[in-house]
Amino acid sequence: MDKFDGSNDVGSVLLDQPFKLWSKIIDTVSCGGGGKRPKKNSESKRKINLKQQPRSDKLSELLKEPECWENEEKDEEVRRKEETLEELKRVAKKLQQQSSLELVLEGTTEVRRLAKEDSQARTTLALLGVIPPLVALLDAEDPTSNSQIAALYALLNLAIANDVNKDAIVRAGALHKMLKLIQSPNDSTNRAVAEAVVANYLGLSALDSNKPIIGSSGVIPYLVKTLKDFDGTSSYQAKHDSLRALYNLSIETTNLFPILETDLIPYMLSKLGDMDVSERILSILSNVVAIGEGRKAISNVPDAFPTIIDVLNWTDSPGCQEKASYILMVMAHKSYGDRQVMIEAGIVSSLLELTLLGSTLAQKRASRILECLRVDKGNQVSGNCGGGGLSAPLCRTSNQLKEPLEEDDDMISQERNAVKQLVQKSLQNNMERMVERANLPHDFVPSDHFKSLSSSPTSKSLPF
Repeated sequence: MDKFDGSNDVGSVLLDQPFKLWSKIIDTVSCGGGGKRPKKNSESKRKINLKQQPRSDKLSELLKEPECWENEEKDEEVRRKEETLEELKRVAKKLQQQSSLELVLEGTTEVRRLAKEDSQARTTLALLGVIPPLVALLDAEDPTSNSQIAALYALLNLAIANDVNKDAIVRAGALHKMLKLIQSPNDSTNRAVAEAVVANYLGLSALDSNKPIIGSSGVIPYLVKTLKDFDGTSSYQAKHDSLRALYNLSIETTNLFPILETDLIPYMLSKLGDMDVSERILSILSNVVAIGEGRKAISNVPDAFPTIIDVLNWTDSPGCQEKASYILMVMAHKSYGDRQVMIEAGIVSSLLELTLLGSTLAQKRASRILECLRVDKGNQVSGNCGGGGLSAPLCRTSNQLKEPLEEDDDMISQERNAVKQLVQKSLQNNMERMVERANLPHDFVPSDHFKSLSSSPTSKSLPF
């Protein structure tokens, strides 16, 4: 029995061990793979959370930084504006110190510097009242003219792209003071003053409301005189400023009459071959032909039409061709006598070439002129027949109608041959220009295809 009990104890022990092993496996599975691993995971999660906490704080700070930067930038901008305003106020106060010419000149120099490139400074300085003292400085007695030159360039910079300031300068009485300064540009000092005055007139004349005021102030003869005085000198800018100021003034019709009272028209026609000023001269002449007195003044200049017609031949500039053709078109439309002079000057061949090689606008204007000349020629034929507005064939008698129109046929064939020759010549000239631009050898021979094109009856596409 004892042995049996002992064997039972041993068996019970052996039986208990499998149960304990299974209980451990069950506990392990139920706890997620071990008793200590969950504890380790919780600690690692806690550590990760601890590490991420400062990162989230830093991220929030970074997100907040742009707002801070924006506020700081705004504060900095406000501070700069306040400093600039204080500086402009100090400059304006210097100009008010009439008892000290040195302070006034210092303030004038600063106005010129500040208004040169800062549009806001121009507006603010004008609101602070710097224009009247600057205009008054033009009357200062200064043998060296330094004060006048400083004031002129300060006013010039204040008027840049600011129509309000342009109007205020004219209303302050600057025109007559400037005119007084340029009446005798003899020495180098007065020449420098004249350059500054002309630059101011150019800037002020850009405003439409100032054009009639400037024109009636008597400055046009002095602008013409300055243009001629500076011609051929080193004052390249002054010459162009004078010409551009005259162009601005010529836009106003009332200013054309004082322009015609000067010798500007003959002078400009004599300078029409200068490429630097030709387009500007043609622009002024385009405004002058708007009135009958202007057209008469142009036609009265010797060789005026050959000079203008020659522009169509020697220049490749579309602007020059378009303006020259406009002048000729207006004058041909308005005056029968001018048409005859144009024909005698050889305008037809130049217009035919322009219809082939010119810009679109120049081609249209050339066609208009040719049409005008053709209609005028038809009116001449009908007038010779005594039939008023009737065409030439209807003026024939009954016997003449029975005769063959050999004379008319000969005339038409001659005109067609002339047109054909002109077209061939124009095409050949164009080919030579293309060869020169392409740097091809001078002995370059056109292809047979090009020769066939030049010999084809292309006159059908011409306006007449």
